[in-house]
Amino acid sequence: MARRITRVGLVSGGLGAYWPQFPDLLPQLRRSADRVAERLRGMGAEVVDAGFMSDEKDGAAAAETLRLADCDIVVSFLTTYMTASMLVPVAQRAAAPVLVINLQPTEAMDHATFDTGKWLAYCGGCPLPEMANAFARCGIPFRSVSGFLEDERAWLRIGRWIAAAGVCGGLRTGRHGLLGHLYPGMLDVSTDLTLVPAQLGGHVEVLEIDDLRVRVEAVDADAVDERVALADSEFTVDSSVDPDDLRWAAQVSLGLDRLVADFGLDSLAYYHRGLDGEVHERLGAGFILGASLLTARGIPCAGEYELRNSLAMLILDRLGAGGSFTELQALNFRDGVVEMGHDGPAHLAISDSKPVLRGLGVYHGKRGWGVSVEFDVAHGPVTAFGIGQLPDGHFRFVAAEGTVVAGPLLRIGNTTSRVDFGCNPGEWIDAWSASGVNHHWALGTGHRTAELRALGELLDIETVDVRLT
Repeated sequence: MARRITRVGLVSGGLGAYWPQFPDLLPQLRRSADRVAERLRGMGAEVVDAGFMSDEKDGAAAAETLRLADCDIVVSFLTTYMTASMLVPVAQRAAAPVLVINLQPTEAMDHATFDTGKWLAYCGGCPLPEMANAFARCGIPFRSVSGFLEDERAWLRIGRWIAAAGVCGGLRTGRHGLLGHLYPGMLDVSTDLTLVPAQLGGHVEVLEIDDLRVRVEAVDADAVDERVALADSEFTVDSSVDPDDLRWAAQVSLGLDRLVADFGLDSLAYYHRGLDGEVHERLGAGFILGASLLTARGIPCAGEYELRNSLAMLILDRLGAGGSFTELQALNFRDGVVEMGHDGPAHLAISDSKPVLRGLGVYHGKRGWGVSVEFDVAHGPVTAFGIGQLPDGHFRFVAAEGTVVAGPLLRIGNTTSRVDFGCNPGEWIDAWSASGVNHHWALGTGHRTAELRALGELLDIETVDVRLT
């Protein structure tokens, strides 16, 4: 899914019976509603403001406005007491999840000076149980955030819902490439393709290795020169890299760019075994440079035909976390860290330092030879995130928060990060494996479990937080 602006519907309201009784109240509430719209736009969202409701007729009109707007999420601002009959039509007709927010003007009332009109501006919490009850009885999922207008804790929570809704909206129209065939025997990796549009949305485009071959063959020498120069600027090119292998990787990279553009792909999972040095084997071995460059551009690529992992990488990327192709490498009980990474593509944008291109005469477990990427995810907070598939076909989000720390790394052309999960590494990997996650996952920067849980709720997908203390 191309990077897109999240479209947020906004509707605010209060009980119209108050306006003639307390003339100063409505102007104050409208100012608060304007401030909410300003904060939402500050998150980079496009705000479709359906106005201020005073009764159920206004609610019906707002519902129609938001239905036509095709929003990713609707934010309903309870400025004071209002009846559920005003908001339920919005939730029923808007065709988007609804987030109810209750943000009073300040942290607390000035009890000594407040009259009834001033108190009513702080009364948005009063109808919150009414809304939750009515939503439940109407079969509408309910979610809310309460706080005060400049409460950064509340805005952080609101921001998570907005970010999750934006990812959800993009997934609805995403196009995900699946090229080649399953790595033989990887039973956890196989995915029923119908389950992707059924549970996440979007389309899976099934590709063949020859779709890439014809595009690689069409690349001219001048373009290869330019791509080699790009590789020289983006990577530290180790002396082990054979110049001919680098040129081949550059040619494949250009073919991948063309493939992604021609099929309008937002992500790509791939694997092809090949045989005895023929062109398909060489293509399969030549992905790593181009896949890493694409991943850094926000088009994540995962090896070993790991469709759900390319989707996990995409989700983390759209949350601003990057998301690099990862699996377990080793446990370090001396330092208390889990060493994880992968041979193959990496999210270059989240590297701790300039990544290395290393030449390999053999790819372990795969045919071919060529150049591979070596890097370490940026040191600091990270989230491991995978999408498992349960026996009944349902997807499951699995997340764990840790910290990438410095220390010795292998120099074998693999990505490697040392992640401290705050517990014994053996106990962590036991709990992580028992969660139902695949043996691949995405590693992204920052602690993102709250955002992933919000996304899971919007998609009706369970989220498991693997946390040991």
